[in-house]
Amino acid sequence: MDMKIASPARAAYDPRYDPLVARNPGQGREYAPTYWVATAGAPPQDDGPIAQDVDVDVAIVGSGFTGLATALFLAREHGIRATVLEANRAAWGCTSRNGGQGQNASGRLHRSQWIARFGRQTALALDAELRRGFATFQSLVGEIDCDAQPGGHLYLAHRAKKMPFLENEARVMREVFGYDAHILPADVVRRDYVGDAEVAGALHEPDGIGVHPLKLAFGYMAKARELGATVHPASPVVDWQTRNGVHHLRTPGGVVRARAVAIATGGYTSNALHRSVALRLMPILSNSMVTRPLTQQEIAATNFRTHEVITDTRTLRFYYRLLPDNRVQIGSRSAVTGADASDPRHMQVLIDGLHRKFPALRGIDIDYSWWGWVDVSHDMMPRIVQADPRQAIYYALGYGGNGVSFSAQAGRRMAERIAGKRSDVLGLPIYDSTLRLPMVLGRFESQMFAPFRRIGQRMLYRWYYLMDEVL
Repeated sequence: MDMKIASPARAAYDPRYDPLVARNPGQGREYAPTYWVATAGAPPQDDGPIAQDVDVDVAIVGSGFTGLATALFLAREHGIRATVLEANRAAWGCTSRNGGQGQNASGRLHRSQWIARFGRQTALALDAELRRGFATFQSLVGEIDCDAQPGGHLYLAHRAKKMPFLENEARVMREVFGYDAHILPADVVRRDYVGDAEVAGALHEPDGIGVHPLKLAFGYMAKARELGATVHPASPVVDWQTRNGVHHLRTPGGVVRARAVAIATGGYTSNALHRSVALRLMPILSNSMVTRPLTQQEIAATNFRTHEVITDTRTLRFYYRLLPDNRVQIGSRSAVTGADASDPRHMQVLIDGLHRKFPALRGIDIDYSWWGWVDVSHDMMPRIVQADPRQAIYYALGYGGNGVSFSAQAGRRMAERIAGKRSDVLGLPIYDSTLRLPMVLGRFESQMFAPFRRIGQRMLYRWYYLMDEVL
């Protein structure tokens, strides 16, 4: 007789969690109190926690966009049924806490920087791959009811001194990459798009889709499970050993023995998970909040005439958009450490930013606020790689806050690699080199000293603030 395994009681959400110092993100923890969690509806059926030792072909660690997309494409395109292990609840980390902004981008570098770093031909090939990636994302969004808001991406100059940068990027996009980007003067932005009081002009890109990220992730999950993948919440990997080419992933409920393992833990990647990812990401906190619905008078006063995804040119950028229910979602930088994340002054940064951009919204009620960790690589570019050619271990990490759309293509490419398929794109920098260690200490930095990197982060934040707002 079949017996249903009872799930353990869910642990409370931990607002102080910090992946740089914690060994794992807990077990069965509740979601952060995001707008997305409050409005996504009930999660789809999962397969319960791991309850016994099991042998699988492929184990995927992490059930966010990347992990679920990998499971989906493994099943859909290669006939491989993966086992997804999630420490807490499905899509608990980055995927349920981001801004839902899908753009034709990944990592933190602009296209002109690609040319400077990789050369023109490699930059062209990288651009082509990101366009394919956006098409992959767009196709999946078309299959899932996720409150999609297409229309493009508006990149706003928050000061006049930023316009030469945007003008150069628009020229490079058009002349080198054949991309239909163009410059909008400030009065056109305010008249036809949004009445941001700071705007000094903008670069408009045709590719951009806002989504409800948790509805999208739940859609990935449901489709993957329909094709035979399994998703196991409350199953953190607490120990990992490899013997005779088989990976033994110990969870509280049993050991998962896997032929191949894919790491898709994003900004919640613990340095204790596996040596291939230890110290290779700098987790950065981002704050987000959502207002109450705007009245028609407030929409008129702010002149929100677009639902496009919007970012500004600050290094510590603001990103925002008008949601389908006429709320404003806005996000930006947050605390440096998890221990400090709940200090009200970090939330005040967002409130002040909203008020500067839209004085008519001064005093508006904030219905939801939260923060989450972003996986920033040390060279500002993502990696979708086989960590060691001698072992079947793969990871897709380092999106730097631009992973909503490209995570779909990352999952597709990681699935190809796991299935043993070769592709011409594997020679691109994001596919043929592993994540770098920190430049200063490199391989000699131990986990004991990792938190001291936060000293440098604090200094950078002060410098970025001066560059963004003063100098």
